[in-house]
Amino acid sequence: MTSARQLGVLIEQIRADHQDPALQVDIVAHSMGGLIARYYLSYGGQDVLNGEAFVPNYAGEHRVRRVALLGTPNVGSVSSLHAFISGRKIGLGTMRTETLATFPSVYQLFPHPLNNWIIAEDGSALDVDLFSPDTWRRFRWSIFDPQTKRRIIADHPQQGDHYYAALEKEFAQQLERARRFVWSLTVTLERNPWELRVFGGDCALTPARILVEEVGGASRIRLWPHELAQPRPGIDYDRLMLEPGDGSVTKASLLARDSLNPAIPRPGYSYFAVSGEMFVCEQHDRLSTNISFQDNLLQYLLTTDL
Repeated sequence: MTSARQLGVLIEQIRADHQDPALQVDIVAHSMGGLIARYYLSYGGQDVLNGEAFVPNYAGEHRVRRVALLGTPNVGSVSSLHAFISGRKIGLGTMRTETLATFPSVYQLFPHPLNNWIIAEDGSALDVDLFSPDTWRRFRWSIFDPQTKRRIIADHPQQGDHYYAALEKEFAQQLERARRFVWSLTVTLERNPWELRVFGGDCALTPARILVEEVGGASRIRLWPHELAQPRPGIDYDRLMLEPGDGSVTKASLLARDSLNPAIPRPGYSYFAVSGEMFVCEQHDRLSTNISFQDNLLQYLLTTDL
């Protein structure tokens, strides 16, 4: 909860700089920053992830006026799961999955436990617990991939086995904290003394689900529709696995919804009091430079009576 604490320190410093202890700030947060902001609003710098009781203390009340969430995965990102499975491309290189496994924040970007994030080759939802180490071992993801395990041990020749065992333990702990983190953001609030508005992209096909294909008696994970070895006739895998978004975060996740169909109510577990939304045709890492977003953000922040 270091980032939430630092956000609280920054807000208090701003109030001190303006010599106004009653000053309310506006927050513009991109991607994971939006989740940190939402956590701060409800819990401040308090760590509520060591147990199952998520009791809001409304730390953001009287401190925060408005929050603009830009490309924030409010119910998680399947793209973050892609990165954990196969590594994340950065420039001309790739950050290995074992490196990502040392970043607590990446676990907290995983899809919400009740999201339909994994399907069978016929399109039906599978009951798989993403936050259980057993799932990662079953599919040999990340540090549980045999080749990755050998690489980790080889990179630490003096204490490879000991280092790997410690990494396994840390992995399980971070999964559990991430489970609690995503649940902590969907707790129903009795009041909303601040205002949330979402901004994001909606014209790029974005990973929404991964697929398990049975091939030769073995379960194979498919991250993209074109990876299926034996696609079934008549099934639109693009539609099943991809949804409108910004390339990293789906429109549904930005809105904290399971479905984009407005006739389907938001499930009770995904409480999300948002005052409005605005969408542009832009990629995730370029949202903040989009002129339409900047224009609408300025109007939002300068309007005194919404």
